Amino acid sequence: MRIAVVGGGISGLVAAYRLRQRLGDSVDIVVLEQSGRVGGVLYTRELAGEPVDLGAEAFVGRRPEVIELMSELGLADQLVRPAGKRPLIWAQGSAHPLPGRTLMGIPSDVESLRGLVDDATLDRVATEAQRPLHWEPGSDLDVQTLVGDRFGRQVVERSVDPLLGGVYAGISASIGVRAALPTLAEALDGGASSLTEAVRAAMPAPSSEPVFGGLRDGYGALLAALTEASGARLVTTTAATRIARGPHGWVVDPLGAVDAVVIATPAPVTARLLHYVAPEAARAAASIELSSSALVAMALPRDTALPDNSGILVATGEPLRAKAFTLSSRKWPHLAERDVALVRASFGRLGDDKPLSWTDEDLIAAAVADLSTVTGIPITPIEAAVQRWPGGLPQYAPGHTERIATLEAAVAALDGLAVAGAYLHGVGVPACVASGTAAAERVAAAYVESPQR
Repeated sequence: MRIAVVGGGISGLVAAYRLRQRLGDSVDIVVLEQSGRVGGVLYTRELAGEPVDLGAEAFVGRRPEVIELMSELGLADQLVRPAGKRPLIWAQGSAHPLPGRTLMGIPSDVESLRGLVDDATLDRVATEAQRPLHWEPGSDLDVQTLVGDRFGRQVVERSVDPLLGGVYAGISASIGVRAALPTLAEALDGGASSLTEAVRAAMPAPSSEPVFGGLRDGYGALLAALTEASGARLVTTTAATRIARGPHGWVVDPLGAVDAVVIATPAPVTARLLHYVAPEAARAAASIELSSSALVAMALPRDTALPDNSGILVATGEPLRAKAFTLSSRKWPHLAERDVALVRASFGRLGDDKPLSWTDEDLIAAAVADLSTVTGIPITPIEAAVQRWPGGLPQYAPGHTERIATLEAAVAALDGLAVAGAYLHGVGVPACVASGTAAAERVAAAYVESPQR
């Protein structure tokens, strides 16, 4: 049996690994990847002589998928936890503590916003529960419209946008409530009388467990272990150009005939590959927008007087070019032990991909200048690295859950074909691991249960 996995990102590599677990050594698993390496937006390279992630650098540690996968692959000792420091918000030309007791920046009370927004906005938040809330159960709208209407523009720009920008490289106007904040949508559907009440109902229960986790040597360690354990043949710098029905399965050009295929590519690529075999699914995938971003990682002198915070998020509308800074040496204890101080600067969000066209020198200069502005200290990198992510993250716009339901229903009718990826049920690494696992299970179950085999 031969199975093609189209796309060598984390979803595709997990699918290949799970297929190997389920079907054994006799199956020929081929991973087709159009770029020159596997990992997608997970990428680790050396900076100042040690590994640094230039894509995602953390995962939600309260979800089990990544931690369980690391344990399976013998990487349990790679698990690291952050120091527990809070980020700052840069708004109106100064730094403010990140509001507490919020759901992705949406406040559950007024006090956490004091100092970040003006008095009129504070009063609007404090009295929100007194104004009638009109919400149709099952409906969806963008986060900006909901929060702006109930709490005002300043809450959107200074509290919500900075957090959503970190997750989706977008803004609240491009993100739907139902897909990005399902517990909030559930609370609203359940009859919450105000947004304040809905946020309080939707917030996770208090826990002493760390919210995030990471890998000591970066995601490269996980990618290498997955690749080896999958036993898959990697075909890089080769894009799949067509997927079609074959006499006994599928045809993936230029690979040829295969028994089954997992499509683990970004939404626009998935749309193109499904165009003829599942046109309804293709239309759903094609409607998902992608945002682009760029990242500058800097190694600074170890004694650089950075704030004692995990990062600095930039409010919408500020005259800075960077949208966020991760103070990596403050955030991660294992990075604090290195001989340099590490900082990551992020640029670009949906509708503003100009930074991707800047030269490396211009991006580094912008990162240095903006970091100096928000910290109030001179910044002199010892070394810097630039990474661009064109189309790196899907946008979970209003109606996203319906689009994905349509796509998955259409694919379900195709025996021996499954889809996986960050555009389906979450952009985080745990969600991608779950997506790759589910796709592999679908393909493997169909093979095992087929009476012809």
